[in-house]
Amino acid sequence: MKSPAHRTRDIERQAGYLRPEHCAPPPLRNTSDTMWFIRDGCGIVCGVITWFLVLYAEFVVVFVMLLPAKSVIYSLFNGVIFNGLGFLALASHAKAMCTDPGAVPKGNATKEFIESLKLKPGQVVYKCPKCCSIKPDRAHHCSVCKRCIKKMDHHCPWVNNCVGENNQKYFVLFTMYIALISFHSLILVALHFVFCFEEDWTKCSNFSPPATVILLILLCFEALLFLIFTAVMFGTQVHSICTDETGIEQLKKEERRWAKKSKWMNMTVVFGHPFSIAWLSPFATPDHGKADLYQYIV
Repeated sequence: MKSPAHRTRDIERQAGYLRPEHCAPPPLRNTSDTMWFIRDGCGIVCGVITWFLVLYAEFVVVFVMLLPAKSVIYSLFNGVIFNGLGFLALASHAKAMCTDPGAVPKGNATKEFIESLKLKPGQVVYKCPKCCSIKPDRAHHCSVCKRCIKKMDHHCPWVNNCVGENNQKYFVLFTMYIALISFHSLILVALHFVFCFEEDWTKCSNFSPPATVILLILLCFEALLFLIFTAVMFGTQVHSICTDETGIEQLKKEERRWAKKSKWMNMTVVFGHPFSIAWLSPFATPDHGKADLYQYIV
């Protein structure tokens, strides 16, 4: 017996279900000067918390552990690495949050637009009844973004956005850099505790010993929690990219109807071609190549 999700997909395959006369023409939208931002209360709060926790880690690492350190080389070396990774993490978060994940134009399932596609006899298109748009293959509707997203993996409240075709690279970089600064901060906390046990506690920090211990314990708990979470998420995303199967497709166990590519080719589709240091930069937009805006199943 088919699940309700499969029955819905079957209904969407029927041409009679597509009623373009019920769809209003899509509103004019100038994408060149409009920033993508989801107005979701939960997502905004989670995004603010993410930035606060990263900045808290920056404060403890710099002002509690590195500045009071005796070795200038030690403080400078670790300060450059930690702050560099922290900056890349926040930049990746901002790009993942403010980049259009691959939203399908809303309300484009009009009679005029369908006729302009010049479909062959018997060719079937998908239509989303929620946002009244013609949905490409592998696109799914997000109830939070209220849009159909191409190659939607999942909606992440921590970046207040969907993870889809256009911003998956930034989300992967965000999880990677957060995992790296979490691991780095744990090492710094361990070294600082060793230093404080060997020396006078009043000399190992500009704060009082009780305040120093509380700040370090909170940082240690935060770093350990986020290291586990982001490392697992990073591994899950890399596996999803290599297998070319999104999280929703894995969850729904959807039938594979797209061409199978090598793992390396799947990586270049997300991070850009060819391989370069730009893969690690949240400021480099990946070149996805020339692809059709809409892909239909016959």
